[in-house]
Amino acid sequence: MARITASVYTSHVPAIGAALDLGKQHEPYWQPVFAGYDFGKQWLKDDPPDVIFLVYNDHANAFSLDLIPTFAIGTAAGYAIADEGWGPRPVPKVIGHPELAAHIAHSVIQDDFDLTIVNRMDVDHGLTVPLSMLCGKVDAWPCPVIPFAVNVVQYPVPSGRRCYALGQAIRRAVASYDEPLNVHIWGTGGMSHQLQGPRAGLINREFDNAFLDRLIADPADLAQMPHVDYVREAGSEGIELVMWLIARGAMSEAPPRVVHRFYHVPASNTAVGHLVLENA
Repeated sequence: MARITASVYTSHVPAIGAALDLGKQHEPYWQPVFAGYDFGKQWLKDDPPDVIFLVYNDHANAFSLDLIPTFAIGTAAGYAIADEGWGPRPVPKVIGHPELAAHIAHSVIQDDFDLTIVNRMDVDHGLTVPLSMLCGKVDAWPCPVIPFAVNVVQYPVPSGRRCYALGQAIRRAVASYDEPLNVHIWGTGGMSHQLQGPRAGLINREFDNAFLDRLIADPADLAQMPHVDYVREAGSEGIELVMWLIARGAMSEAPPRVVHRFYHVPASNTAVGHLVLENA
């Protein structure tokens, strides 16, 4: 059977992708950010998965405000890179895994979670920046990727409790797939940041690090945190952190092994967090 062996958590700040694309990763401002991913890059290179299930949010590229699915799974054989207003990022096309994606969709829907099935979509920085941070500049991504888009842009957005339970359903779905695949699940977005209004530029180090502590040690309790706490403590865009709970819920019930933990501020007025967990 397939199995989820590890989870990766990372911010997906668009400016990080631009810095990499423009060769700025060694500049004093950006060097500490990219250095925090050196371990993860080597870790992924040493033992690449067969498939990455990547949880992210679309930024009005695949889905406009006319149609906003709460949870959407990509089931295509490939995904083009979205043009977000300044041309597509110069990164490889994303190759999908339609067989596993279709199996997960079937299993999770039968497990009473409603998913939108997406057979064609472009993917934006929410998905490509995490891949770039862990893979660097490459001619091809190291394995197929299943995009899983979550609405954290237009309210109402799913609760942390719902996201955590969905991760558990994804774990069951992967375990029931009749092929010996090594699967990683990635949760992306956050950490604390606000892009508009009088609190624009908000960063809350204390909240972010407490979130990482709780995500590792007691995710079930963390999943009970209401949306108002995310917005108050981590800013309007801090709600993206509920997507990390999907990845954490997909891990086994045993305490995980913390392989790597990194936190840095600022990166384009945003807090950057990165965590790698392996199943025991």
